[in-house]
Amino acid sequence: MSKYIRFFSDLSNEDTAEVGGKNASLGEMISRLGPKGIRIPSGYATTAQAYWDYLEHNGLREKLIKLLQKLDIKEFKNLREIGKKARELILKGEFPDELAKEIKEAYTQLKEKEEVLSSVAVRSSATAEDLPEASFAGQHDSFLNIRGPENTLEACKKCFASLFTDRAIRYREHNGFEHMKVALSAGIQKMVRSDKASAGVGFTILPDSGYEKVLYLTGSWGLGDNVVQGAVNADEFYIFKPSLKKGIRSIISKKLGSKEKTMVYASGKGKSETTTKNKKTPAKKQKQYILTDDEVIQLAVWSLEIEDHYERAMDIEWAKDGESGELYIVQARPETVHSGKDKSKIVEYHLKTEGKVITKGTGIGERITKGVSRILSSPDDSDKLQKGDVLVTEITNPDWDNVMKKASAIITNSGGRTSHAAIVARELGAVAVVGTGNATEVIKDGQEVTVSCAEGNVGKIYEGFLEWEEKDIDFGKHEDPETEVMLILADPDLAYSYSNYPVKGVGLMRLEFVINNVIQIHPLALRYFDKLKDKQAKKKISELTASYEEKHLFFVEKLAEGVATIAAAFYPREVIVRMSDFKSNEYANLIGGKEFEPDEENPMLGFRGASRYYSEEYKDAFEMECEAMKIVRDEMGFTNVKLMVPFCRTVEEGKKVINLMGDFGLKQGWNDLEIYVMCEIPSNVLQAEEFAEIFDGFSIGSNDLTQLTLGLDRDSALVSGLFDETNSSSKQMISMAIEKAKKKGRKIGLCGQAPSDLPDFTRFLVEQGINSISFNPDAVAKGILNILEAEKKH
Repeated sequence: MSKYIRFFSDLSNEDTAEVGGKNASLGEMISRLGPKGIRIPSGYATTAQAYWDYLEHNGLREKLIKLLQKLDIKEFKNLREIGKKARELILKGEFPDELAKEIKEAYTQLKEKEEVLSSVAVRSSATAEDLPEASFAGQHDSFLNIRGPENTLEACKKCFASLFTDRAIRYREHNGFEHMKVALSAGIQKMVRSDKASAGVGFTILPDSGYEKVLYLTGSWGLGDNVVQGAVNADEFYIFKPSLKKGIRSIISKKLGSKEKTMVYASGKGKSETTTKNKKTPAKKQKQYILTDDEVIQLAVWSLEIEDHYERAMDIEWAKDGESGELYIVQARPETVHSGKDKSKIVEYHLKTEGKVITKGTGIGERITKGVSRILSSPDDSDKLQKGDVLVTEITNPDWDNVMKKASAIITNSGGRTSHAAIVARELGAVAVVGTGNATEVIKDGQEVTVSCAEGNVGKIYEGFLEWEEKDIDFGKHEDPETEVMLILADPDLAYSYSNYPVKGVGLMRLEFVINNVIQIHPLALRYFDKLKDKQAKKKISELTASYEEKHLFFVEKLAEGVATIAAAFYPREVIVRMSDFKSNEYANLIGGKEFEPDEENPMLGFRGASRYYSEEYKDAFEMECEAMKIVRDEMGFTNVKLMVPFCRTVEEGKKVINLMGDFGLKQGWNDLEIYVMCEIPSNVLQAEEFAEIFDGFSIGSNDLTQLTLGLDRDSALVSGLFDETNSSSKQMISMAIEKAKKKGRKIGLCGQAPSDLPDFTRFLVEQGINSISFNPDAVAKGILNILEAEKKH
């Protein structure tokens, strides 16, 4: 066995001390997972001994020890100077003849094994003598498109020198590693021609929330460095693991990134300085997904195999070869940010006031912070940033690590959820907003800003210092009440954040949020796009649905994605989805909506709910809703989704809607489909036993039921003071509904704010024997306490 070279095919995880975690993992996957069909590019690694002998041959060990003794380990004021001198010492050295010979011979052997070897990637893999399992991810340099044995030798030397990048030196100091007990192994791996196709990364859990049932893939055109560095807004794919394992439709959501740049090979000689370059991505390719659905599934299956093999969540890098069309896994490492976190303890953040939004992007951190903005063009400007300031820049890379530790928030123009800025923010427990596109232009240097990542996936930067509240919640202290606690949820982007809440599921998912905020278009304007008269609406629809030849499928797919996201987040807990309940004036406000909606005097009591669904004026749109729900339940396998009909005035209406849903492929009872009805009209209460004959359960909408019982419009300032869910008449209606539902053996719940605000009202519901109570997420903790207190007294 060579003292200096080990081929990946001969390595396993047992060799981490000799070749570092990255190279050992590649060997492990080739030998253990290659037989299962996972393609990993072949290659070889230099050993830790090669590094030590390089130092010894050039007399560098003592020089480096003496140099590092001069490091200011308190303020790191001379870090840049020390790091530069350390790297220069290594770069000026010469390889021992035997080591140089073995590296070049191994390159020749690799070329002989491969049908085509146009170039290699040379990557750094560090290993600590005493702690072989220590992680050094992202601290050292890698070089792509290296051609020929001589250039490979030079790239190996640069990898050795990168052991003393400023960030690596500081990292070791902060983590208690002795500098001269850490060695560097260079991994030389066949390049996948992703410059002619695409590449990216993946996480076998969600990188933001740590949710374990969904796998996340992202990527862009060209070499993968643009994705890793966050230089592009990449495509995103979310895959539901249980469906993937069953072999059914498992891509629950896709998001098209702009992918403005494509990294390709530079037309140089394969030297490490000029091996890659970025070019502008053609407009047509920006609007195309980088992978087909089949390719997404292939990568997802491989990712699951890797996770199962390592028995832990994994962070992978993938690439597609544009010449062969084949997919490859080029790296895999354990995910470390979410491992071992206590998910029962959370802090909720809520802005007290609204402010003017300067810009927004992808939010990381689920927190709110504030500070004075500092626009920096490079890490060399770090002196301008004081501790607690908000860092604003184009993009970050590992050279920014020490600067970012001082910032209260990190804002970048470029990047996505797996960009460097996003990853470091998670590791630091900090707030970041990435991919804003214009932060350095619209935020002024020295401006006071508030940064909020507590409003879903979108992070917002507000003018000035706004006030907010923080609430510590420890769900571990709460016992489970007998009355089921459920969530009220509308925004799919928030679903994974709330998935660890101690609830039995979602008692009310409103479709209106997805239709209004994601789809934005009236369903009939999509169904009858060619007949649309409004030219401005038609133009806007064309822009939003550019990748859809059949416009109505945009509505169907986006609605299905929204519901599937929430269903996945709470699987296998039940999710009750209320079919759309816009009023006619709200529908008219959707793009293209005015051509399809009547002008009503009182939309609250007009053309809404069940009466819409079977009407000739809306039936075609309802069919689109049903098509989306059928995809969610029957194709994706989310049988935890139950459907609910709102504002159903009569039993006859209920029968019509149920029959129509059956005609549209949603047959009650088939594949365990249950159909509920909102109990929000006095007729629903008075005829509850008849409604129970045709529906599987009830959900009391206390707001509408109260205003219709008291005969008032809660939106009218003249009479809104009379609105009171605890009014005796309203409570009698609720009591009657619960009694009749239980008599018929039907489940009945209530959705509303009152049970969290009013302990007496909660006690009333518990005394009546209600099955479940649904709360908004910020009211869950208080609601649980109120229910437990009520159950003790009951």
